[in-house]
Amino acid sequence: MVLDGSWYTESSDELGLGFSLRIKEKLHEEVSDYQTIAVYETETFGRLLTIDGLVMLTDRDNFVYHEMMTHPAIFSHGHVKHVVVIGGGDCGTLREVLKHPAIESVTQIDIDERVTRVSEQYFPQLVDSNDDPRAQLAFEDGVAWMQNAAAGSVDLIIIDSTDPIGPAEGLFNEAFYRQCHRVLAEHGMLVQQSESPLAHSTLIAEMHAGFARAGFAATHLMSFPLPSYPTGWWSATLAARDDLALAMPTETLDFHTDYYTPAMHHAAFAQPAFMQRILAAS
Repeated sequence: MVLDGSWYTESSDELGLGFSLRIKEKLHEEVSDYQTIAVYETETFGRLLTIDGLVMLTDRDNFVYHEMMTHPAIFSHGHVKHVVVIGGGDCGTLREVLKHPAIESVTQIDIDERVTRVSEQYFPQLVDSNDDPRAQLAFEDGVAWMQNAAAGSVDLIIIDSTDPIGPAEGLFNEAFYRQCHRVLAEHGMLVQQSESPLAHSTLIAEMHAGFARAGFAATHLMSFPLPSYPTGWWSATLAARDDLALAMPTETLDFHTDYYTPAMHHAAFAQPAFMQRILAAS
């Protein structure tokens, strides 16, 4: 992370690229027990949340990420009642899950409570469903929580994590996927953010191979635009416990969205030729 005058820049020497936003002011910065959390007011993307100098979300485009991490998986499953969110401390994913009236319970597990408390102060629109009686917030290690969870107790696991470094590193490996497979009920599904198809294709291939070794019968890659993340093109991987046909959403929704529609659901699963080859070889 670089602040040069009034500009915030996230740059990557490894990828050879960067992303910049003009900053009005820094609103908050703290070092929690796990990471550095900062909030900025930008000129064009609203408020910006960063962790350890990396963009987590902005007011302007976070809806794309949160909607695509939730609605495609819930509709693809067709009968989700019990959900676990690993990470997601900003609570935007939790809010989207709770738009589905058939959901009976959502447990959100984030190791760093300060992310949620900062979001409550600076991103109130993301936390407006936290008081829903179906929601439970747990501030603990997601890997340990999954190891202790009852087998077959969850319909959908959403891994809404940061990049696979630091506190999130343990969420991107076969051992963790095996625990998730154990905890999922029959026909259960898992969805995990899987970085940029353009810049992180090796990671995506490794994830799909890891899910297969962990016992998942099928994996499906979704992609969507996200201007504030590296390359502006992001993805999530859907792993199904059973090799069943994915349910498709109806042509109308009973709740408000800003990006997700049934047509966008179908489009997200379409893959360019280079990604088809990568996934076929994984």
